[in-house]
Amino acid sequence: MYDIIYLGGGLNYAGAIVAAKSGKKVVLIEKDVTQLGGVCLHKGCIPSKMFLNYANIVYESKSDILQGELQLSQKKLFEKKNDLLKNVLKTLQKQCSHFTTIEGEGKLIAPHKVSVNGKVLEAEHIVVGTGSHPYIPDGIEYNTKDIIVSDEVLNLEELPKKIAIYGAGAIGLEMASFFATAGVEVTLLVHGSSLLQHVHPSIQKALQKQLETLGINVEFNHPIRSAKSTKKGVHVSYEDTSSNYFDILLVAAGRRANIDVIACDAVEVSHAIETDAHFETTLPKHYAVGDCNGKVQLAHAARAEVLNVTERILAKDPRTLNLEHVVKFIHTLPMSYATVGKNKKLLEQEGIEYKESLVTLNQFTYSLYNHASDGMIVSYVDKEGFILGAEIFAPHAEELIATIAMSLAGEMDMAQAKRTILAHPTFSEALERTFYKL
Repeated sequence: MYDIIYLGGGLNYAGAIVAAKSGKKVVLIEKDVTQLGGVCLHKGCIPSKMFLNYANIVYESKSDILQGELQLSQKKLFEKKNDLLKNVLKTLQKQCSHFTTIEGEGKLIAPHKVSVNGKVLEAEHIVVGTGSHPYIPDGIEYNTKDIIVSDEVLNLEELPKKIAIYGAGAIGLEMASFFATAGVEVTLLVHGSSLLQHVHPSIQKALQKQLETLGINVEFNHPIRSAKSTKKGVHVSYEDTSSNYFDILLVAAGRRANIDVIACDAVEVSHAIETDAHFETTLPKHYAVGDCNGKVQLAHAARAEVLNVTERILAKDPRTLNLEHVVKFIHTLPMSYATVGKNKKLLEQEGIEYKESLVTLNQFTYSLYNHASDGMIVSYVDKEGFILGAEIFAPHAEELIATIAMSLAGEMDMAQAKRTILAHPTFSEALERTFYKL
């Protein structure tokens, strides 16, 4: 009998560490202990941002004031990535040595009962954090070799000459930036008629321009009917009956919650595991955090959720998390997109009265030597002047947005924001100016 069973070893490990240090009897069940830390660490945000970092150096080297030209060694990058992940895994395993870890595929079979490796474990509290998996649309013959998903793309030891990327979400846009900057011919296949429909229209246009400047061929209204591997390459057929061949097809059509872990009728499941605002399922004392609850598919959201649940189990009465205050970003090159709080699309959908302030980065000399002339920052406040959110398209937007995230947590209004004196020359000046324009 345990106090808490953590089912899934992604960001769940963060909660298990806190619970164990607080004296709880804890067990963490993970089907592959070499993947402790989850998709983000091994097949997602950590290696992808590493790839983008080195690709950005190649991009910077092409400036007309620099002589010579750098070339990315994919083999060395692959090896460096593996070395990094091995070291991080060792650190995680050491942190998790204070509680029991079981390798195996666990299932919630009844209230307070988990089956794993032919045994049944019991606990007062069960926290499910089993993550998600890539979605493969019908007609696409996924084979892990030349028709791949995000799991394989970061394990390529050689760069292809030509790649098609199906999907224009975070994974698709980030990998398109990486490959194009590394010298690969990239075709981005977009199902609909625009990029990131939830994003401010001016940023959509600026992002499309950035992709095209990198040499990416963006094909709108190109839903795939079928894709299969042939001797000539991957043959991709579209719904309009046209077709093309590519060396590799990366399918980046989104992710789906891992819900097979639930084998107990008392826990309601739809496209994801249903939970309330405290991440508790329809079965009391049973929780679901991270991608498997279908709320926000981001590692930092999963970590915040499992820590919130663990504090609740420990009777520390934490505040209810506002998931709108989770920073969301897409790391494209040379400028990234980031948002937090409410954006233009959400405000209009919800019928909230608001004021918008947009400042373009070309007003600042700093933008001229940071590839940011087409960048911008948009801030939103309510009718009383309280900050509602922001959208940023700029170099390192994921860092700049932190100021807005903290403003939301502190319930600041624009009058308070104006008192902040931000550094010059930086892009944060543009954020400051958005509030002075309101």
